[in-house]
Amino acid sequence: MNPSFADPIERFLSELTRTGERAAKTVLTYRQTLTALATFADAQGLADWNGLDSEGLRQWLASRSRSGIGARTLARDLSAIRSFYRYLLRHKAATRNPGTLVRPPKGPRRLPQTLDVDRMGEALGHPAETPDRVLDQAILELFYSSALRLGELVALDVEDLDFDAGLVRVTGKGSRERLVPVGSRALMALRAWQPVRAGWVAPGESALFVTQRGTRIAHRTVQARLSRFGVREGVGVHLHPHLFRHSCASHLLESSGDLRGLQEFLGHQHLTTTQVYTHLDFQHLASVYDRAHPRAHRRSSPSSKGNR
Repeated sequence: MNPSFADPIERFLSELTRTGERAAKTVLTYRQTLTALATFADAQGLADWNGLDSEGLRQWLASRSRSGIGARTLARDLSAIRSFYRYLLRHKAATRNPGTLVRPPKGPRRLPQTLDVDRMGEALGHPAETPDRVLDQAILELFYSSALRLGELVALDVEDLDFDAGLVRVTGKGSRERLVPVGSRALMALRAWQPVRAGWVAPGESALFVTQRGTRIAHRTVQARLSRFGVREGVGVHLHPHLFRHSCASHLLESSGDLRGLQEFLGHQHLTTTQVYTHLDFQHLASVYDRAHPRAHRRSSPSSKGNR
């Protein structure tokens, strides 16, 4: 590769690694993206990174799209390029950031996976007969009751939970706090968890959920426990934290129709984020309509016409 392109990439990635600004996996992804872009720019006869403009960047992204690269990967590529050019601008190695004038491509809208009310009831209906099961039950019930994100649940301290008021104080994205209701089943499971926690917790540990080593439970541990629970109990789908969050949100919207209230409950800063659940609600409505409305389906036999 032309040193005019390769050397700035190496200096940029070295800075990211040295400062810890990006994870090692992210740095590797940035390298792959920038190397591919450098090959394109060199083939276009450009002398260095300052020669790439927004139109050239669009052409490169379009060629990637035609080769089958998905929209999410292209958006990630564009984010890496913008970050790289901010570095070049700081070091006077470029006079513009071509990525600022290029919009990331939009991928197909994917609706979150949910469990219906009956299947969720089955998943949560298994008895908690051992300390491990008690922990699982408390986590599962709180996820579904209060639609918490994984990071929000892991970060909870004992003092965040108010049993008398049936509320939990949650610190969400952007360090924004909100008070979220906790249902009676979840409170029951959390009360059952208290003596188990008391027997496990290390001195001075404030976390609501701890492992047998006494320390705050980790993100990956929660994910693994949910996955194992689903397999062990034969739920039939992969259980993960967002499945419970999405299911809770969908079921609340089906019952209340209160989108603004759901926005506050979920801790969404923008209503547009919450509106994905209106699509889920419409799917539920369409399903009910197909089953129940007398004119939703054509009659199975001509003789039925006379019975209308």
